[in-house]
Amino acid sequence: MASDASAKAVGKLAKGGLFARLFGAGKQPLRLTAVPRDHVAGERAAGDALLAGRLRLGKQELSLEALDFAALDSADPLDRYAQGFEWLRDLAAAASREKGARLAEAVAGKWLVAHGARPDAAWAPALWGVRILFWTAYAPYVLSSRDPSYRSALLNTLARGARHLEANADKAPAGLDRISAWAGALVAALTLQGGLPRLSKAEGGLMRALASAQYDDGGLMSRSPAQQAVLVDRLGLVRAAYSAAKQAPPDAFESAAAAALAALHGVTMGDGTLSSWQGGNPGDAARLAALVDGCGLRARPLRAARGWGYQRMSALGSVVVVDAAAPPPARLLATGCASTLALEFSDGAQRLVVNCGGPGLAPADLSPDLAAALRTTAAHSTLVLDDTNSTAIGEGGALGRGVGEVTTSRDESDDASRLEASHDGYVRKFGLVHQRRLTLGNDGKELRGDDRLLPKGRRKIREAAPYAIRFHLAPGVEPTVTADGMGAILRSAGAPPWNFRCRGAMLQVEESLHVDGRGRIVPTYQLVVVGEVSGVGGDIGWQFRRAS
Repeated sequence: MASDASAKAVGKLAKGGLFARLFGAGKQPLRLTAVPRDHVAGERAAGDALLAGRLRLGKQELSLEALDFAALDSADPLDRYAQGFEWLRDLAAAASREKGARLAEAVAGKWLVAHGARPDAAWAPALWGVRILFWTAYAPYVLSSRDPSYRSALLNTLARGARHLEANADKAPAGLDRISAWAGALVAALTLQGGLPRLSKAEGGLMRALASAQYDDGGLMSRSPAQQAVLVDRLGLVRAAYSAAKQAPPDAFESAAAAALAALHGVTMGDGTLSSWQGGNPGDAARLAALVDGCGLRARPLRAARGWGYQRMSALGSVVVVDAAAPPPARLLATGCASTLALEFSDGAQRLVVNCGGPGLAPADLSPDLAAALRTTAAHSTLVLDDTNSTAIGEGGALGRGVGEVTTSRDESDDASRLEASHDGYVRKFGLVHQRRLTLGNDGKELRGDDRLLPKGRRKIREAAPYAIRFHLAPGVEPTVTADGMGAILRSAGAPPWNFRCRGAMLQVEESLHVDGRGRIVPTYQLVVVGEVSGVGGDIGWQFRRAS
């Protein structure tokens, strides 16, 4: 906990006189006509760090006492986090209103002095949208001051930010940024005095932003589970504002929000965290649970996604998630991965097969070379042909040619769920289609797979090309290769042993790594099924079976 001296140091701000000069003295302040309730619980440890004077995100932190909003870079994730005031949620989890308000108003006052007088980089539409979401939801923390100049300054600046959004939200990049901008404009219309006449415009803007960023099945076009979680959070805060204002949200909004949650559930593994796709990592189970419990929505997991692209198979505690789509365009996500047909697999709360993952949305201590390597096909649990990415990754990091067409078909029967998917990422260079067939028994005890390379097109392999089917194992899963070299026993503390077998190739065990939910590198192992394939193609079978 911060001492009184620390709190005073954090709160060194110009009071009354300066705010009156900057924002006008004697103005009748606006007021909030409704205060949304954020039902998502914050993280107590992060709140305690705030009270001790440290703002943390991932592996980085800022000193609140030395915080200079004028010097922050609005493109840096930690700086954006500071300026968006999302950290108010964690502060509220650790501090009473009285204690938290002293800190929150001190930081808000610093922001007003640095950026409140006139638009600048801190007025980027997405930043203003998030700021409004959290200033309104945590109004008791940022508006408890008895200083009328401060209160007037914050409320009038909030109103100016809302008008700025109405004129500029559509200039935000398509996707989560534009959604955040219009979400803030909509919440301002619902909660700020005199805002209701602007409600229909803000609703229309948000629905346009969702339509341009969200597939019909609810998933974001960026195909990022980490961003999908943020989307659900944003829409949950908007719903809370509707409730506080005693207004009914449009049916189209409710449908889009429920579909977003279903898509998020579809990529959640048995331990309650996310599967690792498009540069993301599992995240924190408690935060994800708080988000899902508090968003006010209910939805079943999306199983057979179309645009979102992730196929989910589950049976009695076993969960398989497969990437059955092309990577997202670079304009939508800079960290898109060559992961088509990769899978993750869990038994209850124990992950068995994972992808290596990536830094996600928070800062992490990953070198540029490692971050680039984590985007390759080899960093995912799928087949790699001749050490070549299924979708090319250029020197600058942009995705190039590769997967253009992915086909999928599913079949559900009394005994098993079956998925067949194929991609054309290796056709241009090798004349081969990669097809993956998966069968998950309805007792959850067996996952069978076939990886086929099928000839297509004019190009042919002259002699043979090596392949490797990689299964990156979750941290804590220890493999022991069987005597015949065709299988392994997988032991972990969180699940019964599993037996792995392959046919048509040989099995190796190699070192691997996994990026955990806090962006840390954790050493682990991988099963690698290796062999060669000719121009006529090949068929490699494998099986995971629970030992008990």
